[in-house]
Amino acid sequence: MNAPVPPAETLRSTLAALLAGLPPKQAAHAVDRLIANYRGDTPTDAPILRDRADVAAYAAYRMPATFEAVRAALDAFAAAVPGFVPATHTDLGGGTGAATWAVSATWGGERDVTVLDWSEPALALGEELAVANPGLRGARWQRSRIGAALTLESTDLVTVSYVLNELTEPDRAALVDAAAAAARAVVIVEAGTPAGYARVIEARQRLTDAGFHVAAPCPHSAPCPIAPGTDWCHFSARVSRSSLHRRVKGGSLAYEDEKFSYVAATRLPAAPAPSRVIRRPQIRKGQVLLDLCEPDEQLRRTTVTKRHGDLYRAARDADWGDAWPPDAARP
Repeated sequence: MNAPVPPAETLRSTLAALLAGLPPKQAAHAVDRLIANYRGDTPTDAPILRDRADVAAYAAYRMPATFEAVRAALDAFAAAVPGFVPATHTDLGGGTGAATWAVSATWGGERDVTVLDWSEPALALGEELAVANPGLRGARWQRSRIGAALTLESTDLVTVSYVLNELTEPDRAALVDAAAAAARAVVIVEAGTPAGYARVIEARQRLTDAGFHVAAPCPHSAPCPIAPGTDWCHFSARVSRSSLHRRVKGGSLAYEDEKFSYVAATRLPAAPAPSRVIRRPQIRKGQVLLDLCEPDEQLRRTTVTKRHGDLYRAARDADWGDAWPPDAARP
């Protein structure tokens, strides 16, 4: 019996099949405009994805990266709340549904899924893509303005990925408050930039004020120890590029690294990481330097040497964003 195809592979092949006929010049033009919008600092008052060409370009340009970033955040959340398997999921501003594919990759199975977005072309394409994923075939794709007037039904999980940058400050606050009122768990992902991190920290504070516990990435629910304006907390996810992806984005490498910031919070009991690796580990002769966010609300650099035995071997395998120490290496 053949093993099930992983959602990441299914998504790549589905995108390639659906978008193979996209005219390269039209795709490149749409991608250039989308990049300008998504990197901009000015919130919009209309959908960024305006028509089928925009949505097709977006799917090729952004879905693989969004999927990997959200999946990394969900994996960290699932490790902190191992008994939690969402039966219901609402994706706010979900567009073509990358976060729904990430939820499917993290927990498998079927669930009651609702995707809310104000772009009808994005929702239509998302529904087309979802046919290839058995866990998403019953999903509801509903047009809704994401902002101050938003009301949500109760749900186990709310995801919000790369949406807050499109909203005004009052709309961002209203969205986070609506998610907190409706969900048992909320996962928010933004670009791994200083501005993206600032939006995540703002949302994190609103969630903890509403009684949520931070499950990831932080090992505590206290305020972030990074002094505002001095640095920002972000992580990296490796994204495999298909030939279509490389053509649309004008790249030559078979992969890219997606930088992202996130918070995963819940009303359920959670066991956050003992500490979190917040920079790429530095491997030197006989030692590994780890920059850690610690449960006592401090940032520290730890040096792990050969004399630490199993811990040293674990440090050599540690990656940016990992919990530290890993289970197998804990005393």
